[in-house]
Amino acid sequence: MSQDHEGQRPGHDGGQRGSAELYDPETDPLATYVLEPEDVATLLRRVVASPGAQTHTSHAPFTGAPIAAVPLSTPDDVARAARSARAAQRLWSARSVRERAAVLSRVHDLVLARQSDVLDLLQLETGKARVSAFEEVADIALVARHYAARARRYLAPRRVLGTVPGLTDVRVLRHPVGVVGIIAPWNFPLTLTLGDVLPALVAGNAVLLRPDPQTALTALWAAELLEDAGLPPGVLQVVVGDGPTVGAAVVEHVDHVSFTGSTRTGRAVAASAGDKLVPATLELGGKNAMYVADDVDVETAAEGAVRAAFVGAGQVCVSIERIYVHRDVRDDFLEAFARRTRDLRLGAGLDYRSDVGSLTSAAQLATVVEHVEDAIGLGARVLAGGVHRSDLGPWFYEPTVLVDVSPHARLFREETFGPVVAVYPVASDDEAVAAMNDTEFGLNASIWTRDARRGAALARRVHAGTVNVNEGYVATWGSVGAPQGGWGASGIGVRHGREGLWETTRLQSVAVQHGAHGALGLPPFGLRRLFELGTDVWPQVYTELLRVMKAARLP
Repeated sequence: MSQDHEGQRPGHDGGQRGSAELYDPETDPLATYVLEPEDVATLLRRVVASPGAQTHTSHAPFTGAPIAAVPLSTPDDVARAARSARAAQRLWSARSVRERAAVLSRVHDLVLARQSDVLDLLQLETGKARVSAFEEVADIALVARHYAARARRYLAPRRVLGTVPGLTDVRVLRHPVGVVGIIAPWNFPLTLTLGDVLPALVAGNAVLLRPDPQTALTALWAAELLEDAGLPPGVLQVVVGDGPTVGAAVVEHVDHVSFTGSTRTGRAVAASAGDKLVPATLELGGKNAMYVADDVDVETAAEGAVRAAFVGAGQVCVSIERIYVHRDVRDDFLEAFARRTRDLRLGAGLDYRSDVGSLTSAAQLATVVEHVEDAIGLGARVLAGGVHRSDLGPWFYEPTVLVDVSPHARLFREETFGPVVAVYPVASDDEAVAAMNDTEFGLNASIWTRDARRGAALARRVHAGTVNVNEGYVATWGSVGAPQGGWGASGIGVRHGREGLWETTRLQSVAVQHGAHGALGLPPFGLRRLFELGTDVWPQVYTELLRVMKAARLP
């Protein structure tokens, strides 16, 4: 694909704290598209939209220049896409799990082979550094490989003990729900689209995918990759539009909805899904915490904290926003953490020379600036960052470390979703756990200690769906066999593991009673024969059978 790597904006006169003055490409007659329209035309034709549809112009966070005019779907388009998906799903689900898993295996190979193209797209649409974009490529390879290898086992019928052992044969089956709706956010446009699409597909479902309009090209690239991997036409349908109209229409036409986004919107999605009695998987907001114990190597812990807090410019659902440090190592940790934060390289290149990229939108920048300025106004001190780097691009903001944050500051409890971390001292493990749990959220947490047993014991006390010991979030997220989900206001349901695959299936129990017709020349027996003993006899017989079953330790 062709890209214009030159900046399409006027020069800026340096960074300034609290500034959110933005370049507006719509008023710049010299602004040109970052990607040539003919280069993205094939991708854009994959959007289910009516002829002459309205468009959304996405903009490159690095420069503010326009990327592409993405056609927008209407609720009628969503209904049409859902009908097509439902028709295609019947043939797709009739294929064996082995055949469906083979598509995922080919996805693994293709995403690694074509990573250069999608890394460019990820950076252009999100503004993240290339090393952060690669996390998405690696994640998709992990997810594809895991489900390609394990789907047959996860979906296999399960045999359970019947009413009359030896005569009642019971199997528990898993069927695809039908059409799965995936409403994906802008911050991880490959991981949170294709990463959720793959398990739904291997379970035998069709998918109705609504990516965020800002990052639609990455999702459409993923749709093209799936087709090249052997997915039949129609099984994956892509619609594009805002949440209140197109997102809501998706919920109306699917059999399961998967949503990743804010807690406020997630509650609305859950209410709509509940009204239809449609199950929902929701990964919502977080105010993720880290504890640095008194026995750590502070340089190691500080390095881990930098990765956990500032990857993706802090726009990661599981990234760390609160750090509680034991007072015995507080000063040393703060010095190391602030120093390493200041050393991070900010940049807009489509290469690996930068550690941190840009925020994705003006709205995210405004939230970050507001939270930092509010905290400073209430007495917080800035140890690193706190500067809008308009010299680098319209939405760059330096990774920021704050101390002495007031409980009345907005960022004390609200999710910032940016490169901002507040550090607080604690006197003990118990105080740290209490502080980490003092939130409505429960998505991810991190604990750092030299003592692995101590870390594991503390982790079990933290109210979060995932807890990492001596890592920020990659250890749990990258362990695809383990479920990943939130507690409390951070959501319901999970992705990853067998549980994540099971989210898009429905259960069926089938019991076959043997011996009812005298098979194999034996006299008829079973439940019917037992009942024929008469109501004064069969309860006594079954009572003794129950006692025998317990004595034999049958479950």
